[in-house]
Amino acid sequence: MAKRHLAITMGDPAGIGPEIIVKACARLRDRLEASDLKLLVIGSRRAFDQAKDQIRAQLGTPIDVADVGADDTDWPNLSFLQADEESAAIAPGVLSADGGRFAYKAVAQGVRLALSKRIGGIVTAPLNKEALNKAGYHYPGHTEMLAELTGVRGSVMLLAHGNMRVSHVSTHVALQDVPSRLTPERLRHVIELTQKALLGIGIARPKIAIAALNPHAGEGGLFGRQDIEISQPVINEMVAKGLDVVGPVPGDTVFVKLRAGQYDAVVAMYHDQGHIPVKLLGFEIDPATGKWQELSGVNITLGLPIIRTSVDHGTAFDIAGQGIANERSMIEAIEYAERLAASA
Repeated sequence: MAKRHLAITMGDPAGIGPEIIVKACARLRDRLEASDLKLLVIGSRRAFDQAKDQIRAQLGTPIDVADVGADDTDWPNLSFLQADEESAAIAPGVLSADGGRFAYKAVAQGVRLALSKRIGGIVTAPLNKEALNKAGYHYPGHTEMLAELTGVRGSVMLLAHGNMRVSHVSTHVALQDVPSRLTPERLRHVIELTQKALLGIGIARPKIAIAALNPHAGEGGLFGRQDIEISQPVINEMVAKGLDVVGPVPGDTVFVKLRAGQYDAVVAMYHDQGHIPVKLLGFEIDPATGKWQELSGVNITLGLPIIRTSVDHGTAFDIAGQGIANERSMIEAIEYAERLAASA
């Protein structure tokens, strides 16, 4: 297996996926020609070409992306694999079952190639959950889809933006269900996968903080006992095994300390606790218009038998097809996947 050969799945062709992929490939053109990094784009060729034509002026020199088949044995450094048959044109910004179908088929094809060791990992562009369900694929998102496609339960979401790295005990569940998701087994699993990922990106001695579930880490039991009775014993166990794990650290200070470099990662207890600080720092807003100009951040799925990274934003149907989407998060996701594949 060429560990640095990565697949990029287009996500929903009606979103900004085609545009940010085209722009990322153009930005990485010199590296693709000068190194052993190879990229295989999987999705709708029609949507890819539409995006390429629309932003032709921004690209400068046109990019050459060769069509290949899934069974071909010699792929060039930059190539395209059709995920499924084209039917009616998928219009930018318009939700459709066809968009959901292409999103699923691209990921399924990428997973098959990764499991068969044809590629070193997959990088996913955003999909739309409503379109996915319209197409008959009933998943809350990429994470759950990947778990089923790879036959794995208990995967872990890790978000990364600069030195802000945050893994999650729970993600897409109701807030009322979060406390029941915090078990010794789950917390232990998340810590171990976070440790492995940090080692994989070159951090020799990771320091991991465990965010408290309750305000003030429970305030001695006044605000709940989960931090005392569940998290603390697991932390003690990890420390006894030689890991550098601290906590529980109250949620209102743990991310400030992470940003200051006191930790290499934080284990968050639930979706919003972990997502809000990363996205707050990763989204740059134009103060004059109130609209976001640029975003940074990568979503990494831990615990799968394959490497998977993703952009840390959605399909952005409201700006799809306008040529103004930013590719920074896509490039960061490719770079993270490349580093993780190299260390696998």
